Amino acid sequence: MKTPNQPSPNVPAAPPNRGHLLTEQRLSASADLDAGTIGDTLRTINDADSGIAQAIRAQTEPIGRLVELVVGSLESGGRLIYLGAGTSGRLGVLDASECPPTFNSDPNQVIGIIAGGDSALRKSSEHKEDDPTGVHDQLDELGVGSNDTVIGIAAGGTTPFVLGGVEYAKSLGASTGLLTCTPIEQPIWCDVLIAVESGPEVVTGSTRMKAGTATKMVLNMITTGAMVHSGKVYGHLMVDMRATNDKLRDRAARIISQITHIDRIEAFTLLDRADGCVKPALVMHAKNLSLNQAIDLLNQHNGRLRPILGDPS
Repeated sequence: MKTPNQPSPNVPAAPPNRGHLLTEQRLSASADLDAGTIGDTLRTINDADSGIAQAIRAQTEPIGRLVELVVGSLESGGRLIYLGAGTSGRLGVLDASECPPTFNSDPNQVIGIIAGGDSALRKSSEHKEDDPTGVHDQLDELGVGSNDTVIGIAAGGTTPFVLGGVEYAKSLGASTGLLTCTPIEQPIWCDVLIAVESGPEVVTGSTRMKAGTATKMVLNMITTGAMVHSGKVYGHLMVDMRATNDKLRDRAARIISQITHIDRIEAFTLLDRADGCVKPALVMHAKNLSLNQAIDLLNQHNGRLRPILGDPS
């Protein structure tokens, strides 16, 4: 017989109260969001978004430390692995998927894992985020270890799937980071905490908005920073790319022309001799080498062009 204050066994326990989180607070500027014109609504959204970059600027130091960990992982043959649920998970998968076409990186070098699997990219499965062991098997299958960096993405900093996954990755020897959009105490299993204070949402609690924008901006910084400092960029040009369609062939030829000062037709000829790869094409031209010789020279310099070509002109 249950006591008067004992909850019924058929009633689920109340979830933790997240009302104190910054991402759950109410934005006074949008209190009358439904009362104005469409233009009023859009201006309110735009005004709220205007402070995101400055909030990220305040976190450049921990972002930099996390980029250093990622560079170390990539240079040692390891990987960057994102863990997230809902919007955070989708953004992690998106950022990972953009690295191969942008930087010609191995598709297994940056990996995004979302609670609920790839189907959650299109169909909501947010209930999967409540399992703190939900990603353990995947991390085991990937053989996560000391060469890897695992970054959890959780706007409110409370998602069990993410926290449990990053803690487990740490126990496997990985370097770890956590990206949130609310101040939290740094967990002992987290090497670097990035807490971007993006502030209350225009639609209260809808972290697909300001928090989502902030998250994507930080992920851009992490992967771009890591790829730049792994030799994937020369000056500000996307040189570690392979021309696999007309748009990329055009861009590759323009990059070659800009660096070598040869004309467009010659650039296409050089690109084709280099099997569509820009970096070897540049080295072939500068050093009068064959494709294999150019690749060997690049390997001697860890894929970096500046030690071979000098400063961009």
